[in-house]
Amino acid sequence: MDSPLTDTERRVLEAVDIDGLVATLCELIAFKSDGGQEVAVQERMAALLADIGMAVDTWEIDLPELRQHTAYAAEIERDRALGVVGKIGRGDGRSLILNGHVDVVPAGELARWSVPPFEGTVRDGRVYGRGSADMKGGVCCAVYAVRALRDAGVELDGSLLIQSVAGEEDGGMGTLAAIERGHTADAAIILEPTELIVAPAQGGALSFRITIPGLAAHGALRAEGVDPLEKFPAVFRALRELERTRNERLRHPLYADYEVPYAICVGKVRGGVWASTVAETLVLEGRYGVGIGEDCETAREEFEHAIAAAARDDAWLAGHPPLVEWWGARYEPADIPVDHPLVTTLGCAFGQATGAPPRIQGMPYGADMHLLVHHGHTPTVIFGPGDVRTAHAPDEFVPIAELEAATRTLALTALRYCATGLPAAHRR
Repeated sequence: MDSPLTDTERRVLEAVDIDGLVATLCELIAFKSDGGQEVAVQERMAALLADIGMAVDTWEIDLPELRQHTAYAAEIERDRALGVVGKIGRGDGRSLILNGHVDVVPAGELARWSVPPFEGTVRDGRVYGRGSADMKGGVCCAVYAVRALRDAGVELDGSLLIQSVAGEEDGGMGTLAAIERGHTADAAIILEPTELIVAPAQGGALSFRITIPGLAAHGALRAEGVDPLEKFPAVFRALRELERTRNERLRHPLYADYEVPYAICVGKVRGGVWASTVAETLVLEGRYGVGIGEDCETAREEFEHAIAAAARDDAWLAGHPPLVEWWGARYEPADIPVDHPLVTTLGCAFGQATGAPPRIQGMPYGADMHLLVHHGHTPTVIFGPGDVRTAHAPDEFVPIAELEAATRTLALTALRYCATGLPAAHRR
């Protein structure tokens, strides 16, 4: 049975300023931080962390040097990028990172939004706007958890860090830069939208490109060419069959509630150069889910073999096989034991901060967890407000009740986790 809250813990929870959090979130949403334009919002984040009493490390990321790292991945070429990490605590106990990204995906077609995407809108108990859920809302929860600790007069024995990072949406270069800067810890929480589920596992995701060759011909003589659109169904069927067999084989208890935990999605299709010409090529780009514990290179080989097998059954493709390329964002799968002290501490804090039992489940999407686990040697979970189903979509939103629940949980977790030393056996 959980111990009752101490007077200090009650004081910290009472110090959570949800009105201030919502106002700050609306301010951050107004920064149009898509397309690699994160410098301005990172400068604001540095000021926010300094305002709540954190020692702030702000640095120009050496992008040419970082690109040489084996874990570097990006789809956007940036001229500048800032790293921002705040730190508080005496440093005599365990250390904990709260990690959040400030970059967002483009708003898409504005006509599909009922609110301005880059203007925080409070309506019906929710905050709307691009990045509200993914994941400026989570970033604000981290800031206001630290602020509650400060306002309650708490000084942590250990160290609490906030990593405000750029470039998560296209590969994770900001978290990688923070790790290379030396900002690691005994544990970390990534504040991606999980609907307040405690996630000790994340699926992997690789970006693929398949080029299906055709044979160009004048549109009036279509029959003398080879239309790659006619070859698409065979390739697409092969992808669907590969997805089915992989998901049957890669079953995992943390993913039992997902119909397709490791999805293969073709998100972009393009082909042709002229309306009255048979297209020379059809190009498919998409996302390839990788299972927990699966090696990414082995997963790539299985994908390539499936496409090659589909081509052998077609007379044209057998002699003109599709080209498979791997590009852009790359997220390895990652997980930690469900009984790790971080998982149990966070789950207990959630229960006492909200009055609801914690839910433990893996996340199907890729995130920066893999960088912290595999390259920063920092055991990590994903936990945050909002639903990933609203992210990357029109009218993205985060419930204010979830912002408050997440902030209370983070403050209580930090208070408990950073109070004592961590046994060496818990380091990975």
